Amino acid sequence: MSPRLNMIIGLVALILGAVAMSVFTVDQRQYALVFQLGEVKRVITEPGLHFKLPLVQNIRFFDNRILTLESADPERFITSEKKNVLVDSFIKWRIVDPKLYYMSVGGDEMRARTRLSQTVNAGLREEFGKRLVHDVISGERDKIMDRMREKADIDARRIGVKIVDVRLKRVELPDEVSGAVYSRMEAERKRVANELRSEGAAEAEKIRADADRQREIIVAEAYRDAQKVKGEGDAKAAALYAEAFSKSPEFYAFYRSLEAYRNSFASKNDVLVVEPNSDFFKYLKNQGK
Repeated sequence: MSPRLNMIIGLVALILGAVAMSVFTVDQRQYALVFQLGEVKRVITEPGLHFKLPLVQNIRFFDNRILTLESADPERFITSEKKNVLVDSFIKWRIVDPKLYYMSVGGDEMRARTRLSQTVNAGLREEFGKRLVHDVISGERDKIMDRMREKADIDARRIGVKIVDVRLKRVELPDEVSGAVYSRMEAERKRVANELRSEGAAEAEKIRADADRQREIIVAEAYRDAQKVKGEGDAKAAALYAEAFSKSPEFYAFYRSLEAYRNSFASKNDVLVVEPNSDFFKYLKNQGK
């Protein structure tokens, strides 16, 4: 191989190496800072292929996605009534100014997390110190989170970071306080339950008494109507008997005597003691007639 060919190959390799050292790719999930001799020369926020001066400039990448800062253990805060509460929270944040972020915390994510955690912790202590236990547990949780997001974002902007959200996952009383609170809640619930049972028993007695009264009224009205119908029936029967008697008194007397005989001797064990000359045997003695 001739020296000239070796020179050409070496030149091409040198050019390719220089091009490779001059080209870099920025992912859509990243920012890129171009440094020259330790000084930030450019901030690249658009993804794609970019160029730099080889050997003179170097690149450092930062995440532009929303990051989560979550407390490892619940923090203890004091309310305005001097009661302790345990608060479990998390922060959603992202880098919006990579140059300021680098200049403020040196691009160190742990330093940024520490700064944000201290800011939110101090703000929560202030907000909880203004409110009662009921307010921080349920009444004003949304209001606390909104105010903390606004206040923490103001401080975070100084290091090139934006606070997207601050959330309280859990707010509860410590174990040493929860037992007493739950006991009071249980006693209160039992008191309310007893009141409701008493009211229910009184209402039941009232309904039962009203039902008994209505039953007595219905039975009395039914008996009255029954007696009325019975009286009307007896009156009609008496009228029929009277009409039949008026048409043939002798036949009517004979028919009624037969009925009396049949009713008196319906069973073999029936015994009737009367005088032989009694009118009861009138038609038995006068068979021919």
